[in-house]
Amino acid sequence: MPTKIEKDALTGTDTTGHEWDGLKELNTPLPKWWLYVMYATIAFSAVWVVLYPAFPIQGWTGTTGWIAREAVVQEVAAADERMGPMMSRIRAATPQQIAADPELRSFAMAGGRIAFANNCAACHGAGGQGAVGGFPSLADDDWLWGGTHEAIRATIQHGIRAGESDEERTSMMPRFVADGVLTTAQAADTAEFVLSLSGRSTDAAGVERGKALYAENCASCHGENGEGNRDLGAPRLSDQVWLHASDKAAIARYIGNPRMGVMPSWGGRLDAATVNMLTVYVHALGGGEN
Repeated sequence: MPTKIEKDALTGTDTTGHEWDGLKELNTPLPKWWLYVMYATIAFSAVWVVLYPAFPIQGWTGTTGWIAREAVVQEVAAADERMGPMMSRIRAATPQQIAADPELRSFAMAGGRIAFANNCAACHGAGGQGAVGGFPSLADDDWLWGGTHEAIRATIQHGIRAGESDEERTSMMPRFVADGVLTTAQAADTAEFVLSLSGRSTDAAGVERGKALYAENCASCHGENGEGNRDLGAPRLSDQVWLHASDKAAIARYIGNPRMGVMPSWGGRLDAATVNMLTVYVHALGGGEN
């Protein structure tokens, strides 16, 4: 219950009559300028409700008829009309022709950068640097399926092991240990031999044991000297570039039970012009080939 209103002895301000644990609340009104600003914002909001969409009653309220979503649709349509001629040229050209034409290349690089950020960067990184877990770098010169304009476009267009295109990139590495083809010890010896291909082996006996195992089980795809095979998407094993991991234990685990990555078929999600722009952009990231 409120106590008797009285003046505070220290400040001379009236109290509100409320007291908690001996603390009395002062009756200090808000500054008039603050109240006027609050009243003005209330009035402004009322005007805004009348003019612009606020409540979904039989459509939307608002006397101006302006709706943000419709405005965006109009802006997108205007942009499409403005860029239509260039997009038609990009759509009709090959990535090689686009890259050779300075005007088309400049347009494609700008559009490709946006398309890459929207669709590819989540896996491959903002700069195409790749990521741990099987997301290849697109900024180096190491390619699983080839780094020419034609090869890059085919990968973007049809995807990899996604089951969305009849022309998708498809390759599967056997689960050598999980399927009983090799024992865990044999997988470790094979991994030791793989390390020797890039000069990193520390177990000569393991290399010797793994050499025959590699020749029998791995060379048909990865090459006798680990040079890889782009027709099969088999990575090169004789360099210092690794998709998953480069230590012996990780390589042995991968031999035993590999993780096969999947990339969507972007041809079913993006139009031909955007695929071409992406191709030119990815090729220009640093690892493209002629």
